[in-house]
Amino acid sequence: MSTQYWSAPLIFLLDTLFSLYIFCLLLRFLFQWCGADYQNPLSQFLIRMTHPPLSLLRRFIPAMGRVDSSALVLILLLQILEGFLIFLIQGGMPSFSVLSIWSITQLIELTLNIYFYAIIIRALLSWVGPSVYNPAISLLFSLTEPVMATSRRLLPITGGIDLSPIVVIMAIQLIRMLILPPLQNLALVLN
Repeated sequence: MSTQYWSAPLIFLLDTLFSLYIFCLLLRFLFQWCGADYQNPLSQFLIRMTHPPLSLLRRFIPAMGRVDSSALVLILLLQILEGFLIFLIQGGMPSFSVLSIWSITQLIELTLNIYFYAIIIRALLSWVGPSVYNPAISLLFSLTEPVMATSRRLLPITGGIDLSPIVVIMAIQLIRMLILPPLQNLALVLN
């Protein structure tokens, strides 16, 4: 069997494993940044999953205010490593600049996806009106409230209907259309 036969499943496994861990790290970073409940069971799960490498990095990379610098560095390094391994399996040897731009593009897209789906889920939950405390819903509200509050200042609640999720979703889509294509084109040009 050819090497291409094995490369697709290997890339799938690498992408899945790296993406899940980067997702956990990014959620931990975002929850810490927005001041989510540290004692929440889901927060504790993310902390336990991501603590070993972060505790090592924190010895060398200090936090800057509310920004966990070591988490950002680890996220970027893992994304670069994933890209390097995927490009290597595909038979290419990308430059560090291409890997960096590709990684930043992937991380911006992941962050935008997290907020896009979080806002949609929050809007759907507002129609249902969950009254029972749920740790996931608590974290969802903590994560989305900073952007929703900013959006509410632009478009206040009118007639009892909160249209601020529409503003946030439109902003996410505009950012996706305006920022990601130039970064992807830059990576292609440098490759």
